[in-house]
Amino acid sequence: MTALIYCPFPDGESAESVGATLLDEGLIGCINIGAGIVSLFSWDGERGSGEETPALIKTDARLLERAMARLEALHPYDTPAIVGWPCQASKGTQEWLGGLEGEPE
Repeated sequence: MTALIYCPFPDGESAESVGATLLDEGLIGCINIGAGIVSLFSWDGERGSGEETPALIKTDARLLERAMARLEALHPYDTPAIVGWPCQASKGTQEWLGGLEGEPE
């Protein structure tokens, strides 16, 4: 089964750097890095806003937890918003992502 991870970054450069590492480690098959977005949020009881760069990451469901943990460790935010979920995908996509190995733990 395929899985997706959504995570905003402070900028495109950090998204590319983290994505490249996850690709090199075999934990993901692809990262789509979007254009800037405006985020409105509540943090530590305060309302805030800022510009971020969204990323949608594709992996295999068996690697989801490892990919999310590694993403959290590499992310420049102290507490990044990382949301991952298994999902249905086309047969070709499942075969592609199902071939990911991930570096041994």
